[in-house]
Amino acid sequence: MSTPGHDDPLSKERSHLAASRSALRAMREDVESLDITDVTANWVNAAVLESQIEQRIKALADLSETPLFFGRLDYLHAPGAEQAEGGDGERFYVGRRHVHDADGDPMVIDWRAPVSQPFYRASKKDPQDVSLRRRFGYTGGGLTAYEDEHLLDPAEAATTSRLLQQEIERPRVGPMRDIVATIQPEQDEIVRAGLAGSVCVQGGPGTGKTAVGLHRVAYLLYAHRERLARTGTLVIGPNRSFLHYIEQVLPALGELTVRQATVDDLVAHVEVRGTDEAATAVIKGDARMAEVLRRALYSHVVPPTEGVVVVRGSRRWRVPVYELEEIVRELLARDIRYGAAREALPQRIAHAVLVQMERAGEAPDDRVQNAVARNAAVKALVKSVWPQVDPARLVLRLLADADFLAEHAEGILTEDEQKAVLWVKPARSVKSAPWSPADAVLIDEATDLIERTHSLGHVVLDEAQDLSPMQYRAVGRRCTTGSATVLGDLAQGTTPWATRSWAQALGHLGKAEAVVEELTAGFRVPTDVIAYASRLLPHIAPGLTPVASIRENPGFFDIRTAPGGTADVVAACRELLEREGSVGLIAADARVPELAAALAAAGIGHVGPGEETTRTTRLTLVPASLAKGLEYDYVVLDEPQAVVDGEPDERTGLRRLYVALTRAVSGLIVTHATGLPQQLA
Repeated sequence: MSTPGHDDPLSKERSHLAASRSALRAMREDVESLDITDVTANWVNAAVLESQIEQRIKALADLSETPLFFGRLDYLHAPGAEQAEGGDGERFYVGRRHVHDADGDPMVIDWRAPVSQPFYRASKKDPQDVSLRRRFGYTGGGLTAYEDEHLLDPAEAATTSRLLQQEIERPRVGPMRDIVATIQPEQDEIVRAGLAGSVCVQGGPGTGKTAVGLHRVAYLLYAHRERLARTGTLVIGPNRSFLHYIEQVLPALGELTVRQATVDDLVAHVEVRGTDEAATAVIKGDARMAEVLRRALYSHVVPPTEGVVVVRGSRRWRVPVYELEEIVRELLARDIRYGAAREALPQRIAHAVLVQMERAGEAPDDRVQNAVARNAAVKALVKSVWPQVDPARLVLRLLADADFLAEHAEGILTEDEQKAVLWVKPARSVKSAPWSPADAVLIDEATDLIERTHSLGHVVLDEAQDLSPMQYRAVGRRCTTGSATVLGDLAQGTTPWATRSWAQALGHLGKAEAVVEELTAGFRVPTDVIAYASRLLPHIAPGLTPVASIRENPGFFDIRTAPGGTADVVAACRELLEREGSVGLIAADARVPELAAALAAAGIGHVGPGEETTRTTRLTLVPASLAKGLEYDYVVLDEPQAVVDGEPDERTGLRRLYVALTRAVSGLIVTHATGLPQQLA
């Protein structure tokens, strides 16, 4: 590794960094100085263009604490470009975004560009025409070191990059950061997978699956910007705390238009005020409920009992009942939404009238057909045969009316299952109903049966293992004409309805053809910690490959009895706060109030999950139910058995514990006054 003592090459690289930052400022100033006064035709166009310019200015922001480039590639063959040292090839600086000088020549190449790919994939065995790969070390935004790999030099042995290890193990405070400088070859293959296909990433703790998913969005926006600008992109996370934690990754890469949401956000058709017992939520989340809803909806369609007579002027046109029956049967047989078929019905009846008119020698046009479709007699018939249905009212009736549910759940749900989903006290109206999260998903399903849900170009679904089949269907509706990136870990499924296999999950999502990739190299969790947590795998996810930590730093790991109760927990937190980096205290939800009081009494400030840590307040008190997806440099895990006991069943409890054990990046202290779960023995 080269350091400031070798100041000649380092000075050159610092000069290039300074020139690149200057060029980026010039690019931003060029956009800021644009005058669109005489360019736009009207105020609407002006507003759109102003918004686009504003987004462009934000994307060109120079983040002073973030390296503008982190690597360099010297190619062996690329005549006609800037000459690399000792070769005749082209040189590229690889960074977070493209930067060019006043003449339009590139000074920094976007990490997503094809020419940057060898930075992540080239090796001694496959140098990909790269003679030298240089990595840069930074402190804040200042370049402090560099490290070279001569990929074509047989005398130079392949070694682990010290700068790469330092970047992986660098302490973190605040939200999640990007990993563009540390993407590994197996991760890069997933990131650069094509837009047309869907990908499912199974990855244990610390394998970087969330970062891979976010960087895949950034890559797809780079490679297919125009298409995704039209169709849209969406990142779905498990909760608000998680979304807050990851929300700065894409903006740091210059991507500002990606929407983020939870599944609850997607299905927020009603106000959720109630909760379900676990057994009830499992049934409501079962994919069989989709067929119950479909039956209940289409039960509103009734065969016509008499023909319809349309009066126009002095003429009367009659469509007989058998012809109306045929029209209704044809619409029911077609694979179109309930609402679309209802809108088509009056037009079909009007067409039947127009056929009679033509046979009688008239020459009706489209205006006549539309007038017939709006005829009072036709509208009355449509209302009686194919009535409008409100999705929330439909679900309300299913959950409140035992006879209605029994009629449409026959052969699908058992009597006990029907009793489990019925409300004990039926609600009188949609507004007063005690809707649960699972009910909201049912309403979303019913809404889609009536009117097709808008589909996006690409959806990233993180922590996917926790979704119910009906939730998968809700997400799948948002990407029926697009693709998906599914991220998760079967061992971290902490809901009673957690999926048991990716094949089942992808089937419910509507992406059965998705390629399943497995990440097993651990970059975040220390070796001793992941080895300890992996003792749970045979009990929670038999068959999964344990994560193998590739970190050289073994980390800090200690298991301590806590006869002093919360005092010992507070002491462990104080000890870890003496180290650099963030600290998380994770505990069973029921113990959080007691621990919060103990921290306050000890004068130790703390924040909750999703709240911003600072240099002076680095401790986060985390309920175990919200720990998933978060990470801290150091973690104190309080009472593992209490974490297990806080869940409805032992398997879910052990999975929750597995999550809590694997949130540490540099060190973990486990404190317990009671015994440890036997599965950790």
